[in-house]
Amino acid sequence: MTSRIIPPEGPARTLAIAQFTNSVGDGAFYVTSALFFTRVVGLSPAQIGLGLTLGWGVGMLAGIWLGQLADRHGPRRVATALAVATAFAISAFLLVRSYPLFIAAAIVYAVCQCGLSAARQALLAGTIDPTRRTEVRAHLQSTLNAGLAVGAALGGLALQLDTAPAYLAVFAIDAVGFLACALVLRAAPAVPGAATAAGEPRLAVFRDRPYAVVALLNMVLQLHIPLINLAIPLWIVQRTSAPTAMVSTLLVLNTMGVVLFQVRLARRVTDLRTATRSIRHGGAILLAACTAFALTAAGASPWVAATVLLGAATLQVLGEMLHSAGTYAVSFDLAPADKHGQYQGFFGSGFAIARMLGPLLLTTMILTWGTAGWLTLGALFLGAGIAMGPAVRWAERTRALPVPA
Repeated sequence: MTSRIIPPEGPARTLAIAQFTNSVGDGAFYVTSALFFTRVVGLSPAQIGLGLTLGWGVGMLAGIWLGQLADRHGPRRVATALAVATAFAISAFLLVRSYPLFIAAAIVYAVCQCGLSAARQALLAGTIDPTRRTEVRAHLQSTLNAGLAVGAALGGLALQLDTAPAYLAVFAIDAVGFLACALVLRAAPAVPGAATAAGEPRLAVFRDRPYAVVALLNMVLQLHIPLINLAIPLWIVQRTSAPTAMVSTLLVLNTMGVVLFQVRLARRVTDLRTATRSIRHGGAILLAACTAFALTAAGASPWVAATVLLGAATLQVLGEMLHSAGTYAVSFDLAPADKHGQYQGFFGSGFAIARMLGPLLLTTMILTWGTAGWLTLGALFLGAGIAMGPAVRWAERTRALPVPA
């Protein structure tokens, strides 16, 4: 099992260890942050949602610029600095007791997270052979999920205690995790920066329309992120007869599925052709998952509903992993070798947008529209998966041409 999570010794293992060190704290943070902000800070859910939306909106744009800094000054240096900055941003939450300070801390936190993600991907691209990038990226995703699972368990203990010191301890653990991440990243090989050529735009990715279309389609497919974290739990509680315990069961199923099988599925992706096929199959399976989830509101017995939910969640995590395996290759193979930071920052903005707009979109579609909403969402997944092939081929044809200035 460890071989499916931990990559072979070398730069890939260093990146995986760095990923794990901060993901444990993140898992605890994700589980407890909402209650901390409401019970300790005294914010309303609406205030929290608006603050996080603003934060991820700014972070999405800043991540591209910080990725460009990683290209210019070296991704290891920038990633290490941003890991430290993220630790201080999380520590700032410990001092927040007013709404304006919460918004400021949320913006700094999201900016650091988005920039760190872009710099990490640039570091991976600069230290790992192109033929192994997809597999190593899958290892990192498995490591991430394993760390989140451990952290969620720690966060569960804080929830049981339900005291301000317990929540503060979780935030402190997350901050320490990012400091440890920075120390580990310092052991990664240095990747030299590349200066922008004369007459070339600093952020060339904004001129690359084919890549922008690919990133947009990926953003649609990434709506499965708030789906498993928010929409499905609310659906189970409000619209099905299944036991409430199915919420945690499906989250564990999703997490362990990625830990155990993401690397295996990623090994099947060897080029852009197999990558787009994986994404297309992922979109089709996500449609099947959405259809199965819709059936759980048919008024069946609790055990029938639970059984269908398990089947739907299995399809959902399979579609998620196929989509992820394909996009790992697409995001790297279509990016210029000296611009991985800004390109990965741009591609990763789909994750920030999914976290920013996904909760409102999915709760409206699924909880308000019901079966029609599930089918609409499934159609979006299928359409984006099918459209990815032509979009990638368009981008591939333009790789031999200069990006227009």
